[in-house]
Amino acid sequence: MVLIGMLHHRKHPDMVKKAYPFAAVAKMEGIDFIYFPFDGVDFEQNVVSGWVYEKGGWIREQREFPTVIINSCNPKTTEHSLILQRLKSVAVFTSFPVGSKLKVYKKVMKAKAFASYLIPSALLNGSSDLLTFLESYPAAVIKPVSGNRGRRIFFIQKTDETYQLKDGSRTHVYNKEQLEVFISNVTEEQKYLLQPFIECKTKNGLIYDFRLHVQKNGSGQWEITLIYPRISGNTKMVSNISSGGYRGELIPFLKDEFKHDYPKMKRKLEEFALSFAAHLDTLYENPFDELGIDVGVDQEQKLWLFEVNWRPGAKNREFQVAMLLIPYCGFLAKQKGNKP
Repeated sequence: MVLIGMLHHRKHPDMVKKAYPFAAVAKMEGIDFIYFPFDGVDFEQNVVSGWVYEKGGWIREQREFPTVIINSCNPKTTEHSLILQRLKSVAVFTSFPVGSKLKVYKKVMKAKAFASYLIPSALLNGSSDLLTFLESYPAAVIKPVSGNRGRRIFFIQKTDETYQLKDGSRTHVYNKEQLEVFISNVTEEQKYLLQPFIECKTKNGLIYDFRLHVQKNGSGQWEITLIYPRISGNTKMVSNISSGGYRGELIPFLKDEFKHDYPKMKRKLEEFALSFAAHLDTLYENPFDELGIDVGVDQEQKLWLFEVNWRPGAKNREFQVAMLLIPYCGFLAKQKGNKP
């Protein structure tokens, strides 16, 4: 029987909400499942010490190295990183990073097929970049090159001789010199992208976007797990749930915002989710198992690609995720078995 392992930095599966749904779905699919922490890996004996779910509880067991490993978290220490690298030589991993926003942007732009969905982006090297940018665009967004769950995103608009900057729910008014100091300070902390502001607002004036959550199934094909709107719950300019936004239901939202056009918009989102995921897969060396694709819709109903996440959140949808992920692990195991 195929053995799937879930590797995590937490010692016990009760501390990880996804562990039980993964174990339960594996049981239903006839696949062995073991949860194991980094310190449960023994390279001398080629075994892992972890937990299997049997008869209503987690039982401590030792097993040979799994065929497929669900690498559902990042290593916390240098030792963890070394263990991760050694395991990659003996097992198939499910997840691989897409890289920074800038890396995704460059790959998609170079490939051309989906370049029309990209928001023009450039690395923000200093205040002169922003000031020049605002001569061509009425408003700008600066966001961290690396994902930050909607935090540290700034919206800037020129108004006569001053500049209006929104930081979360706060608004600041700066003159040119003050703006230059602000930009100098933030770019010293981390790298930022500079983009024109694409307005994606509800009829009530709230910022929103769509999360397109896709996964591969037991045949290695992309399926839609869920599509939903993320709506800012206040005066913030970001819709991330972790930054105070909330998740809406797709069909009622589309009916409210697009009226009779809602079936067309639904199809557009679904078709983009599957076709873009398949396209992105071709641009990287390793295949993806799951993607969270964030898109906006402007006033002309054109889609814009905001961001791509390789480990999208799945709060309260753990079983939904498991029902595709576990069969996909089985697919990966078969693929490995067929290799010479």
